[in-house]
Amino acid sequence: MQLPIILQKYQAHFQPVICFDQTLNCIKWLDFSKVNEDLSLQDFTTTSRFNDYVFKIMLENSSKIGIGGYNENRIIYQRSEHFSNQEEARSLHLGIDIWTTAGTPVFTPINATVYGFANNNQFGDYGPTIILKHELDGKRFFTLYGHLSLESIENLTIGKAFDAGQRIATLGDFPINGDWPPHLHFQIIEDLEGNVSDYTGVCKPSESQKYLNNCPDPNLILQVLRNQN
Repeated sequence: MQLPIILQKYQAHFQPVICFDQTLNCIKWLDFSKVNEDLSLQDFTTTSRFNDYVFKIMLENSSKIGIGGYNENRIIYQRSEHFSNQEEARSLHLGIDIWTTAGTPVFTPINATVYGFANNNQFGDYGPTIILKHELDGKRFFTLYGHLSLESIENLTIGKAFDAGQRIATLGDFPINGDWPPHLHFQIIEDLEGNVSDYTGVCKPSESQKYLNNCPDPNLILQVLRNQN
């Protein structure tokens, strides 16, 4: 059975990855593609300015949580050579980002074991990262949690088990988190392709079919209600 179908089957059992009340109108959907003309007016060369922009937008909308990103062709990656050191730049986002304050707890939505972890500390990368392994109906898959705090991986061990709803980490602040405004990059991965503690979260647009097939929509787990503000 295909992974998206299995995830849909178990949606009622998934626990929140980050806890917030969707009924309180506290979500701001953030668009970092070229469709958002406001981005051309911003200077994101320093992370502090990027951070000020993100949280200003959220504050203006009385939002405590910013969400968005899956299958979004973003222009914000131009700030880092990590994404543009090839003939075709990587710009298509394969996860969902949850933007909120540093220190916010992160939980596993499903029973899991730690498959890999590392500090991917290149500018623009994930920073501290955890990859969990899961199994549903005999189907193995992985979830990736990027931009965490260093404390999140300090005492971690491969194979450590977590129950659904158990705290696994906290969000990191810049520059420790890969030098981004505080947020969680959450991604579902079917095949890690030999990777252990890292997997691309942004692909070349020309490779979108391969990576979107291998990385289903994270909202199958997050189940975030679309807010139109």
